Amino acid sequence: MVTNNSEYQSWKVADDTGFKKDHPTPTKFYGNYQDSMEMYAPVEQVEEYFNTHASWFGRCAEPMKVLPLGENSYALAVGKFGAFGYEVEPKIGLELLNPQNRQFHIRTIPVPDYQAPGYEVDYKSSTQLIGDLDGVTRVEWELDLVVELQFPRFIQRLPYSLIQSTGDRILNQIVRQVSHGLTHKVQKDFYQSLDIPFPQKKQKK
Repeated sequence: MVTNNSEYQSWKVADDTGFKKDHPTPTKFYGNYQDSMEMYAPVEQVEEYFNTHASWFGRCAEPMKVLPLGENSYALAVGKFGAFGYEVEPKIGLELLNPQNRQFHIRTIPVPDYQAPGYEVDYKSSTQLIGDLDGVTRVEWELDLVVELQFPRFIQRLPYSLIQSTGDRILNQIVRQVSHGLTHKVQKDFYQSLDIPFPQKKQKK
């Protein structure tokens, strides 16, 4: 989830040679993302809402397709992304671990009967709920993401710098698009669950 003040770090390609050889060697991209949002409600209410994710996650994740895999896990189809005639449609399994001290962790898990075509994703995120005396809850999250892509040969013949910049753009596009949309919908759904209007951001004095 992402609102204002997003901090995006550039992706780096793990390739010791600095040049992509013409063989089907996977290319790894690493990313770290951090952001926060404010929920204008006591931390206890926000915590209760997060704990009932089964009632809202699938709805808030639209237009992504969500399939429950268990009580605390989902298969998530992100959508199609690509360049130079090469497209991927990421689909990953996510498991929400038992929260502790108002901190929520998510990790990737295998999707039953599914083999990812040409990519692997390692997703690890943590979300912390921090309440203040004014009844506002700050939701801070951090995401560590490793994506391994198996480019087709015609892509691997392109200059290494072009492969890197294109991979950066596509992967950051996915994270930004998913984060912005999910953040807004979760906030809106949360306030609707309390039967209160979506509050305007408070102005600093």
